[in-house]
Amino acid sequence: VCNMEKQVLESSEERTFQYQDSLPPLPVPPLDESLSKYLDSVKPFLNQEEYQRTEEIVKKFENGIGRELHQKLLERAKTRRNWLEEWWLNVAYLDLRISTQINCNMGGPGPYIEHYWPPKEGTQIERACINIWHTLKYWELLRAEKVPIERSGNAVLDMSQFRMLFNTCKVPGLTRDSLCNYFKTVAEGECPSHLVVLCRGRVFAFDAIHEGNMLTPPEISRQLTYIQKRCHSEPDGPGLSALTSNERTKWAEIREYLISLDPKNLTHLEKIQQSLFVVSLDDASPHATPEDYTEIMRLGLAGDPTVRWGDKSYNSIFFSNGTSSAFCDHSPFDAMALITMLSSAEQKMIENEGKWKGSDKVRDIPWPEELVFTVDQKIIDEIGRTKEMYYEKVSDLQLACYAFTSFGKALIKKRKLHPDTFVQLALQLAYYKCHGRPGCCYETAMTRRFYHGRTETIRPCTMEAVQWCKSMLDHSASSYERLQLMHVAFAKHNRMRKDCENGRGFDRHLLGLLLIAQEQGLPVPELFVDPAFTASGGGGNFVLSTSLTGYTRFSGCTLPMVYHGYGFFYAIRDDRIVVLCSSWKSCPETSAEVLCRTLFQCFQDMLQLTVTAQL
Repeated sequence: VCNMEKQVLESSEERTFQYQDSLPPLPVPPLDESLSKYLDSVKPFLNQEEYQRTEEIVKKFENGIGRELHQKLLERAKTRRNWLEEWWLNVAYLDLRISTQINCNMGGPGPYIEHYWPPKEGTQIERACINIWHTLKYWELLRAEKVPIERSGNAVLDMSQFRMLFNTCKVPGLTRDSLCNYFKTVAEGECPSHLVVLCRGRVFAFDAIHEGNMLTPPEISRQLTYIQKRCHSEPDGPGLSALTSNERTKWAEIREYLISLDPKNLTHLEKIQQSLFVVSLDDASPHATPEDYTEIMRLGLAGDPTVRWGDKSYNSIFFSNGTSSAFCDHSPFDAMALITMLSSAEQKMIENEGKWKGSDKVRDIPWPEELVFTVDQKIIDEIGRTKEMYYEKVSDLQLACYAFTSFGKALIKKRKLHPDTFVQLALQLAYYKCHGRPGCCYETAMTRRFYHGRTETIRPCTMEAVQWCKSMLDHSASSYERLQLMHVAFAKHNRMRKDCENGRGFDRHLLGLLLIAQEQGLPVPELFVDPAFTASGGGGNFVLSTSLTGYTRFSGCTLPMVYHGYGFFYAIRDDRIVVLCSSWKSCPETSAEVLCRTLFQCFQDMLQLTVTAQL
C-alpha cells in the first residue's frame, strides 16, 4: 500500500514544464479595438488639430492597408502558437547593433544586506559559496522539473523562460546575434554542469558536480580561494570579457579574429557559453544600506567590464565587502523569471541563517582550470579601446536607488488601491511636476498566460491620469475633486493592465502590422511616420521606461530607452517601496535623483488625499 500511495503521490506532483503544450496560443486582437485604444493613447500629446489629423490617418489605415496587413497577421498566427515570439526576439534584442551590455542588460542589487549579510570585508568567498550553492540547488530542482509552476489566479503561466536562466549565452553575429541554450532537464539528457569564474582579467572554470554529487559550500570555497589566491599573487589577465561590451558587429568581428588566432580560443568561448552561469569576483567595495542601494546598483550594472561576461544570461557578482549583485543579458528572459529564482534561493538562505550547516568535509576534487586565450597585440589594443569607450559611456550614467519607508503595500491595499497603479500614477504626477508636461510611459505587462508569452506595453500616461495630475497642481481644486479624478485614473489603469495581460493590448499588434508590411516589401504605412506615433512613445520612444519588479526583496534596473528619458523600476513590499531610477547626467533636463525625491513626496500626497477626503 505504502509504495502504491507513494507512486500515486509522485505522479500527482506537477512537473515544471508539464502544461507547456496545453497553453493557449497568443491571440491577435481585433483591429478596430487596437486602433481605438491607440487613438486614445495619443490624446495627451496632441492639440485638437493634430489629433484630428491623426484620427484621419488611423481611419484611412483601418479601411485600407491596415485591414490587409491584419489579415496577413491572422494568417501568420494560424501556423504559429506565438506569432510574435521570433519577431520580438529579433527586433527587440538580437538585431540591435549598439552595445547591448550597456543599453539593454539588466542588473540588480542583492538584498542580503537586509538580513544575514551586512557589508563586511573578508566575507566575499564565504558568502559567494553559500549563494552559489543555493543557486545550484535551484538548477537541480529545475532539471528535475520540481520548480513550482507559477499561476495568475487559476491560470497556469508559461514557464519556458526558466529554461533560459542557466546554460545560456548570446553569441554576436555580423548582422544578427544568436542565442545558445544548452539547458536540459534530467528527462531530456545530459546538461553542462561547470561554472566560469572571472577574476582580475582572468577566466577559470570548474565543475559543480563531482562523482555525481553537487559540490558543497566548503568545496566551492576551496575552488574560489584557489582562483583568488592565484589572481592576487600573479599579474592580471588580459580582461578579454570586456569585449562583450562592444557594439555587436564589432564584437562579432573581433570574436571571428580571436578564433582564427587559435582554435583553442573557440573551445574556451564555447566553455563560457555552455557554463551554468558566470561568477564574478569583483574587487570593489560598494557602500550600501537597506535604504540606499545606489552604489551596488551602479557597480552591478556598470562596474568593471573585465569581470562580467555581458552576453551571459546570468552573472552572479560578489564584491570584496560581501555585497552582491546580478547582471543579465535581457534577450533570453524577462526579470520576473530571474527574481523568482533569486527569491526562492534567498528563502532557503534565510532558513539557514545565511550559514552552511552541513559537513565541512572537502573531497579531493580537480582544481579549477584556467581558460588561457591566445591573444596578440591587436586584441590587447581592442580590449584597451573597448574599456575606454565603456568607461566614458557609463561615467555619464546617473542612478538613484532608494527605499521609500513611510509605507508600502499593506497601507495602500488598506485604502483599497492597487499598489502597482498607485506607483504608476505617482510617477505620472512626479514627471508632470518635474517637467511641466505629461510623460509618455511604457509599463511592462506580462502575457505569460499564453504559450511563450513575454510582455505587452501598458501606456500609463492616459487622459484620465493627466486630468488628475492637473487637478493636483490646481490650487482651486478641492480634495474631493482630486480624489474623484484619481479613482477614475486608477480604474482606467487597472482596466488597461487586465486587457494587456489577456492579450488585448495594442503595441505588439501594431508592431506586428509594421513587420508584416516590411516583410512584404511594402512602404511604411503613414500611421507609423505620423509625428503622433513617436510623440506618444511608439517605435521605442517612451520617455519613461518602467516595470514593477514584483513584491519581493529583489529588484533591478536597465538604462533609459531614450536619451532624454528615465529607466524606472520598483519593488513593492509590505512596509516600503524600493525605487531604482536611471538617467543620463549629460542630459540637462533629466535627473534620476530629483525624480525620485519628487516621487516620494507624491506618494505622501496621494495617501494624504485618501485620508483628507474621508474626513
